[in-house]
Amino acid sequence: MQKIFIQYLKEKSAQNASFVDEMADVLDIGYDAAYRRINLKTNLSLEESVKLAKYYKISLNKLFEVGSKSTIVTELSPRPDDEKGLEDWLNSSYENLYPLTQLKNASMIYAAKDIPVFHTLKDTYLSRYKMYVWLKDNNIEMTKNKITFDKFIRTIPESLLQSAYKTAECYENINLAEIWTNTTINGTLQQVIYYFESGFVSKELALKICDDIEEVIKHIEEQAILQSHSGSKKKSSYHLYLNEIHSMSNTIMVVTPFQKVFFTPFTVLSYFKIEHQETCDLMYDYYQKFMNNSKLLANTGEKDRTLFFNRMHHKINKLRDQINANNPFSFE
Repeated sequence: MQKIFIQYLKEKSAQNASFVDEMADVLDIGYDAAYRRINLKTNLSLEESVKLAKYYKISLNKLFEVGSKSTIVTELSPRPDDEKGLEDWLNSSYENLYPLTQLKNASMIYAAKDIPVFHTLKDTYLSRYKMYVWLKDNNIEMTKNKITFDKFIRTIPESLLQSAYKTAECYENINLAEIWTNTTINGTLQQVIYYFESGFVSKELALKICDDIEEVIKHIEEQAILQSHSGSKKKSSYHLYLNEIHSMSNTIMVVTPFQKVFFTPFTVLSYFKIEHQETCDLMYDYYQKFMNNSKLLANTGEKDRTLFFNRMHHKINKLRDQINANNPFSFE
């Protein structure tokens, strides 16, 4: 167990520092004493293990996981049950994303069941509408009080909006592969028609949300062709894959030169953060197979790419028709 723990600490250690010196400083012991612990000549005490865990920012739960073949410890995201909780969730997302912008070879894989949340966090009606839907799903009081979107947009805290904008900007500066299906857009469209027909969104705002969704799709198409984030300060890569076999789950895989991490959802917006490396390797291999069985839209040819995006624009136009004429329809 100590051997595995020491190896794990080495991976977390600063690359430009002597690991022996670093451990000696953390434990306030001599160089030789630290060397003996690293080489398993002396056992680490519980107190020393806790000190090292704190310094290298490893939870005590994580200590229990080290060396286990069957135990996976996860970290839970903040609960977006109200506006403050949603702001905390966005800030937590930013804190997870920002370090990736500072690493040259860091990348993300997003298996998109829905339009990736970070595309919808700009200064638009769509961004505000997404916040409304998330809070409606999580906040019982909003449901009880029957708050409409038209009323909600007049009370959104500015700090919540700013947290959304900085998180979206962060996302644009990370090397990214997104895997979409032909139904990835459906959930967002279905939400609009549901709340419009329920009387919670006015016709005027519903149509403006449609316009914003269309702009998101146009922006994604542009990036898919360029294979880079449009407007990215770091000229980060962007690869869009179409998978016609499997459904996605909104799981996000993060890959750096030092480790892999993935975030998997379990309720609306809430997710588990998993750093168990064997499990992360399995997930990474799984998504590599996904991408191998998918079409990279930059390479499929203009016809296939145009058909894919035209299909989404057609769905948005059908939604507009429904809002204007109240004719039932299906996105399938």
